[in-house]
Amino acid sequence: MLDVAAFQALLPPVFSVVVPAFNEAEGIAAFHRRLAVVMPPLGTWEVIYVNDGSTDATLAALRALRQADPHIAIVNLSRNFGKEIATTAGLDHAHGDAVVVIDADLQDPPELIPTLVASWRQGFDTVYAQRRARLGETCLKRATAAVFYRLMRRMGRVELPPNTGDFRLMSKRVVDAVRQLRERHRFMKGVFAWVGFPSCAILYDRAPRHAGATKWNYWKLWNLALEGITSFTVMPLKVATYLGVVVALLAAVYAAQVVVKTLLFGNPVAGYPSLMTVVLLLGGVQLMTLGVIGEYLGRVFNETKQRPLYLVEAYQPSAAATSFAEGRRTVERIGKG
Repeated sequence: MLDVAAFQALLPPVFSVVVPAFNEAEGIAAFHRRLAVVMPPLGTWEVIYVNDGSTDATLAALRALRQADPHIAIVNLSRNFGKEIATTAGLDHAHGDAVVVIDADLQDPPELIPTLVASWRQGFDTVYAQRRARLGETCLKRATAAVFYRLMRRMGRVELPPNTGDFRLMSKRVVDAVRQLRERHRFMKGVFAWVGFPSCAILYDRAPRHAGATKWNYWKLWNLALEGITSFTVMPLKVATYLGVVVALLAAVYAAQVVVKTLLFGNPVAGYPSLMTVVLLLGGVQLMTLGVIGEYLGRVFNETKQRPLYLVEAYQPSAAATSFAEGRRTVERIGKG
């Protein structure tokens, strides 16, 4: 029979920490130092760094860290697929009973993880970190974020927690549920909310970036907002329909006014400015409606191609994951013998 210590060595890590990283060479070592202090008291653990096609020395820094710490696993994607896909790749390679998703820029403090774990042990499947303050962000970014969360709550069919990013802890059954959702256009905050399960919020103050520059300019944030809206609601299509009805009613009223005016006062030549105004208004509404339809049609087209979400150039598992895989094979051999 296997003794207790040997049996425990065959177990998977209790906690997996998923960290997507893109050009984080300047701050990745500082992040891991803080994480390595927080995790050991909680139990067995691993951290899965997903290198999302970084063009700096991020991959080299991760490999150097892995040589010194067996808890580190590295998933090196074949190119840059974006943070949402990189997060998915990390979840696909996680082995823990609970999985923590956190960014590498230290805006989300690793020191909050024990608080997330405490709520998980109370029975919550998802414990998300909710921003009480957003330090280091401009007023415009805070205002647009507030507008986006308000729109999603009003338009979407899922309850998206306000001021909440990807920083959260999820139980194994939540992670298994998320893994089943394989749409190409991914908005992870919406995916996490869509699967449901008991959840609670932990408030915290979000710090400025520790090093480097943010990868999220306003154009990328705008596109991310479009992904969120089009992934979880068809309200834009309904708005386009309602707008078309309103324009049609206005056109009918205007046509009636023209007929009445012609019958009563004759038919003088209409002015050029009013004609151009009507043409441009109708043309703008039509183009906007076509644009909304095109956004949804493009997403349908991408889904039908059935391409994989990502490609892995190299995967280096953590020591815990390797021991678990070897232990499982050993148990299978013993069972067959």
